[in-house]
Amino acid sequence: MSDHIVVERRDAVATVILNRPESHNAINVAMYRDLPDVVGDLDSDPTVKVVVLRGAGERSFASGADISEFEAERSDATKAKAYNEKVAAAEHAIEELSKPSIAMIHGYCIGGGAGLALACDIRFADRAAKFAITPAKLGLVYSLESTKRMVDLVGPSRAKWILFSGLQIPADRAYELGLFDEVVDADALEEMTYGFAETVCSRAQFSVRAGKVMVDKVVAGQVRDDEATTELRNSSFDTEDFTEGVQAFMSKRSPNFTWS
Repeated sequence: MSDHIVVERRDAVATVILNRPESHNAINVAMYRDLPDVVGDLDSDPTVKVVVLRGAGERSFASGADISEFEAERSDATKAKAYNEKVAAAEHAIEELSKPSIAMIHGYCIGGGAGLALACDIRFADRAAKFAITPAKLGLVYSLESTKRMVDLVGPSRAKWILFSGLQIPADRAYELGLFDEVVDADALEEMTYGFAETVCSRAQFSVRAGKVMVDKVVAGQVRDDEATTELRNSSFDTEDFTEGVQAFMSKRSPNFTWS
């Protein structure tokens, strides 16, 4: 695994760190290549309940793809295709996590960094954060899947504004647009992010992950229950956590959920 990706664990929360602070955590091809395996290992680990994605330090989440690699990795259509496939695989791995993912955003969240953040379920940012998607500044075309993630959050006309201009969007405006879910002072971001993650860890994990499945199906266009969603909902009644949740509620105590 690349030295530029670091995984830290705190109880049931795993943190994936984009670790290139000297370059504002610009994402190189090795990082894109390794992210699917890193994320896949965390998804299959029953001790992990929430995954946080962040950049090293407090200056940047990620300033984008590593431009110094463009000549070697994206100088023609063939090379660009292979590069884009690695980017898409990294974003898919994050998006398809069965467990909740949170992007913790300090500072710059630009280009490829914005793509990874959009693949997360939730985005928390500090007030110094800046969001931008910049293909129009480089003569590139943003992928359909990445574009859809943005459109799902901000709507079509605002997505066009972001893509046409490539302008940096301040944190408070990004919050108003729906790109960020919470914006707080820089010294409060970590406490808020991990506090929320710990809250999610304390909930019934079957319910949490099923909730993610249901929302993703709605976003994908499903509007009525089918056999799969009905079975998912009904199967919750057979879990030990359902029994524990009801008993805890009736006894007026905190539940001790064990499903993972």
